[in-house]
Amino acid sequence: MIVNILIGLGIALFGFVFQTGLGGINRKIVGRLQKRHGPRWYQEYLDIFKLLSKRSVSHGWIFDFGVIMALGGIIGTAMFMPITSNILAFQNYDNFFIFVYLLAVGMLGMAMSASGSGNPWASIGVMRALTTMLAYEVPFMIVVLTIINISDTSSLTGIQLFQQAAGNNWFLIALPLGGIVGFISLMGMLGKKPFETYIAPAEIASGPMVEYGGKQLGMLFILHEISVFIEVSLFVHLFLGGATNIFEFIIKYAVVYTVANLISNVNGRFKIDQVVKFFYKWPLLMAVAQAIVAIYFGLVI
Repeated sequence: MIVNILIGLGIALFGFVFQTGLGGINRKIVGRLQKRHGPRWYQEYLDIFKLLSKRSVSHGWIFDFGVIMALGGIIGTAMFMPITSNILAFQNYDNFFIFVYLLAVGMLGMAMSASGSGNPWASIGVMRALTTMLAYEVPFMIVVLTIINISDTSSLTGIQLFQQAAGNNWFLIALPLGGIVGFISLMGMLGKKPFETYIAPAEIASGPMVEYGGKQLGMLFILHEISVFIEVSLFVHLFLGGATNIFEFIIKYAVVYTVANLISNVNGRFKIDQVVKFFYKWPLLMAVAQAIVAIYFGLVI
């Protein structure tokens, strides 16, 4: 068990280091697309370490405890994430529904902390974030349940092995409508435009994080990087057949995250009501249509 815990912590550390570096590289890419040099690729590391070295201001024990709860929940989620079918900490516990539960613990911890700050802008940001979650999770869950029904397992390792056994028949291709819904939902999870409404710096002063600074903000930056690692990894395992080795995983992960960033770079921002209407219109219709075609008619490409 101790060995499993150490492996899990190693996966969480790998996710943080890898995603933070990739995030810096993507900032450089976006900068060049906008005809500027952009920051150094390792700038995000410097930002986090600088924040962790600074003094922070407390707004009460709920404010402080919520950050710890959120970071702990996200690290716990990452510990169960497989890199490949062989690189995972807890065999037979890489269940999709475990990730849903643990991710909710982390997100609710942050919501509790931000609401406890007493800043109305933070409360508005939390409200928008939870509304956005409710919007994208409905169509996403329908697609995931379709995948679970087809592969007859809710294990991420089992799902990626099912795709590999079929000759790398990725669900992104076998379930094209579901793959589109999955990617759109991923954009919502990552808070990329046009779904970054809960941050909206020009409207609500950075939303939930408006009162954070110093060590607390540094911890939230770490939380963000690990959260992104979990969400992009879920897409790779569910829709791209996972990976047979770590290098394949890194390539697939980097492509998915970079494409999401490039799409975000050319989009504006939805209003919160537009976010909900959008997800409950086209992605929901496509998810239901894909479920009917795949499950009831057995039509999988």
